[in-house]
Formats: sequence, C-alpha cells, structure tokens
Amino acid sequence: MLDISFVTLRKDLDGLEKRGIINRTHGYAGLDGSNDTGRRIAINHSIKKKIAGAAAQIVEEGETIMLGSGSCCAMLAEELAYAKKNITIITNSVFIANYICKLQDIKIILLGGYFQPWSQVLVGPVTIQCGQEFFYEKFFMGTNGFISGYGFTGGDHLQVETAIELAKRARKNFILTEAAKFSRHGAYRLMQLDKISGVYTDDTIPKDAEKVLINNNIMLQKVNSADERIKWRQFPGQPPILFTEKEN
Repeated sequence: MLDISFVTLRKDLDGLEKRGIINRTHGYAGLDGSNDTGRRIAINHSIKKKIAGAAAQIVEEGETIMLGSGSCCAMLAEELAYAKKNITIITNSVFIANYICKLQDIKIILLGGYFQPWSQVLVGPVTIQCGQEFFYEKFFMGTNGFISGYGFTGGDHLQVETAIELAKRARKNFILTEAAKFSRHGAYRLMQLDKISGVYTDDTIPKDAEKVLINNNIMLQKVNSADERIKWRQFPGQPPILFTEKEN
C-alpha cells in the first residue's frame, strides 16, 4: 500500500518503537494503553503537529522553557529539537525526555519526584521542590478539559497539583490542546483563566469557549484542522486510494 521496501518499513517501525509510540510483537505492531502518551500522539497527529509548530514560533533561540506532560507537549519538544538551537527544556515528563534525548541541539533537565508508570510523569512534593530551583520564561502544558468561567481541568490530582506549582515559576503559561478537549472536563482545576497567557488549538474550538478566552484577554492561536488526504497505492500499477486521518 505504501510502495516502500520491507527494509524501509522495518526501519520506520523500529524508530516508532524506540520513541514509545508503538509496541511490536511477532507479525504486527500496535498502539497500547488508552492513557499512554505514545498512543495519544498517534490520534489527531496532523492537528497536534500543527499546534506544536505554531507554539514553537514563540520560543526564542537560547531560551529555557518548561514542558508539562501530554502528547502536544511531546510534539512541541520534537519541533524545537529540529527547528531551534540551544534550547533548554525542563520537564517532569519521562516520556518527553526519552522522546527527544537522541536529537541534537537541545538540552534536557528532568525533574525528580514520584514516578507514575502509566503516564510516565514525575509528580508530587519532590518534583515541586526541584522545580523551585528554576525560573523559565514560558511553561507549556496540556489539558484534558475545559469549563467556561472555571478554567482548564485535569484528570489526576497529583499531576494537576504539580503543574499548578510549576506554573508559578513561569512568566507566561500556555495551553496546547486539540479543540475536542473544550467539550470535555476533568475532576480537578488545572489552571484558572487569569493565569493563562495563550492557548494553541485548532479552528473547531466551540464559539462559546473561544469567546470566553477572548473576553479574558487570552491570546488564541488556531491552526487549520482540515484532514490531510494522503494518496497511497494499493499495488504497483493500481489506481491510488485515499486515506483520510480521523480520530478513533
């Protein structure tokens, strides 16, 4: 279907496995775990890549930034590793550190703390204490929901507690998320609206949510959410078939 060799295919699968996006076994490869960051990177990948690319534009050469957990933040780290030089990333995400550790021209500082295996994130009092040693211009974080008049939400109290404290050391805080998250909400308040400088999302954000952000003087950057249509050949000599990326 892809019109590539077996050698190329195996090499690409090896690379995806090393980056934690897929799991391989005999005869097939698959995404594993509903909360696994690698799996979530694969969902709405093209939109998340555009969001990460837009956010990367405000990171200056030689800057030190903080990255929280989440698939959009992992993709921002990758964008910065390829597009910028002398960027220092501080993070409490073990996944992000592993995701970009082999890329050049980027420095990683991984905070300590209690390790959550399912999310590959370091959280808790030790992480907060480690974060207090640093000051950074920008803190980028993900979210799992939004409530108008209340703010952005999270689903894990330790992750939320840690993010709130880390955000206090930043001059500006930014949310990176697909617009679908604006129709959901978690159990814990992640970030109040008056603590947020900007939001990077896609152009399907609900109008009422967009109005709330604008009324609270939050910079809103929307990327094009149009599906990317990729032509594949099923077999050499056969007419192309079209694949459209959609969320599972």
